[in-house]
Amino acid sequence: MLMHSSPHPGEIIKALCIGPLGLSVTEAAKGLGVSRKMLSSIINGKSGISPEMAVRLSIAFNTSFESWLNQQTQYDLWQAEQHRSELQVKRLSAA
Repeated sequence: MLMHSSPHPGEIIKALCIGPLGLSVTEAAKGLGVSRKMLSSIINGKSGISPEMAVRLSIAFNTSFESWLNQQTQYDLWQAEQHRSELQVKRLSAA
């Protein structure tokens, strides 16, 4: 399956949600009801979007929680695919 490089959802939050609204990370974190440290970790690609955070983002930015979870899944799959050759997996078949 061909995949394209997916951005980390934190990049999307920063570029399309927080930036255009002119919010600081602190202001956005307060609005989301999370710590600045947590939001900063997501924005900087150190943490992923949890289901709870997806719901928070959907409420705050009037989006669907599914879109946030899908972005995270696409990013995670892209990262995993980059290390496919390193996986010690054998193809299994019926005897």
